[in-house]
Amino acid sequence: MSTNASAGFHVVIPARYASTRFPGKPLHPLLGKPMILHVVERANASGAASVVVATDDERIAAVCMNVDVDVVMTRADHPSGTDRIAEVAKVKNWVGDTRVVGLQGDEPGMPSEHIDRIAANLNQHPEAAMATLCFPVQSYEDWQNPDRVKVVRDHSGMALYFSRAAIPFVREQQNEAVPSEACIHIGMYAYRAEFLNLYADLKSSNLESSEQLEQLRVLDAGYKIHVDEVKEATAHGVDRLDDVAAMEKILQGWASE
Repeated sequence: MSTNASAGFHVVIPARYASTRFPGKPLHPLLGKPMILHVVERANASGAASVVVATDDERIAAVCMNVDVDVVMTRADHPSGTDRIAEVAKVKNWVGDTRVVGLQGDEPGMPSEHIDRIAANLNQHPEAAMATLCFPVQSYEDWQNPDRVKVVRDHSGMALYFSRAAIPFVREQQNEAVPSEACIHIGMYAYRAEFLNLYADLKSSNLESSEQLEQLRVLDAGYKIHVDEVKEATAHGVDRLDDVAAMEKILQGWASE
């Protein structure tokens, strides 16, 4: 990991124990090691100036601090990971154009290159409040799966909408063909510290509540999110216990390289 502050961005990993679909997820072992520590490894392999785990759970904090990972204990009532990251930015006194990448605690398969790319992308788009990534839909099943968030963009790459539904809708659907514009959202964001301070005060929107997607609060308030496209994603996050075996296979592949 780069320790030079001139690297220009920090990684914050929000991690909570009380997941509805998978309680205790950050501590679930992958190849004999807690998931959260695999995520920290991904962040440490990037060019980040620092890596911080943000949690409200003493068990997660203890596992991280035991291997000298920086931890910030946050409030338990945050409605989203971005709200938790915003609290860390205030604690760390990150201000202005300081870039912060939010890497979810259930994304041990996130390539470190994507972390660097999203931070650079935000730097290249000063008109955007946030930056994120997407990749082309690989299958009809993924396009229809509500656990795979879809995004549609304008010609400049700015997000028009994110949804758990299959968007863009094809009025004259032919068999199970997926439209070429269909993309899966990769749930990682880059922010500027000044926007994180604003985000914490934005009102939660009906769209956000309905879809359960925190980024819709940003679009609903009129801010822009730039969405860069990568050719493919190594894996989606660990949403459920059923995802563990597939993730372990991916991690084993990386370890053998």
